[in-house]
Amino acid sequence: MEGGTAPDLRPSEEFLRLALDLALRNVRSGRGGPFGAVVARGKDVVATGANGVVAFSDPTAHAEISAIRAACAALRSFQIEGCDLYTSCEPCPMCLGAIYWARPERVFIACDRNDAAEAGFDDAFIYDELCGNNFADRKVSISILLRDEGLKVFKNWTAKPDKIEY
Repeated sequence: MEGGTAPDLRPSEEFLRLALDLALRNVRSGRGGPFGAVVARGKDVVATGANGVVAFSDPTAHAEISAIRAACAALRSFQIEGCDLYTSCEPCPMCLGAIYWARPERVFIACDRNDAAEAGFDDAFIYDELCGNNFADRKVSISILLRDEGLKVFKNWTAKPDKIEY
């Protein structure tokens, strides 16, 4: 860019850590599963979301959906173009569909579907039906960051004796 600085396109570990913190707080509160999400534009948080499936008796109340809804409201738009989505785990097929409709620039995840399956969230049959298995073949770029930190959230979930499994 002439006369200005190019935007910083590096992924933000700070935003992913915030998503992981939301996921961990959700586990500890008992409100839902170990999932958190952040929508960011540049250096600003636009919206956040945590899993609310149990708290709201709503199977669609996933962290990514909640964050996208809040971001769209904040931006007064039905899309989040120009934003990045940071989420504690690879989006499930429902969330992946919402992500495609919302059109973020990029998605960053801490853990993948196999990590989620090991913690008791096995959506493999849906992935097999809808998504295939290769990140590189997808139109939306997905990159894994902070996986070890993300796995700690799942460990907290699996160790929680009073969790409500779904």
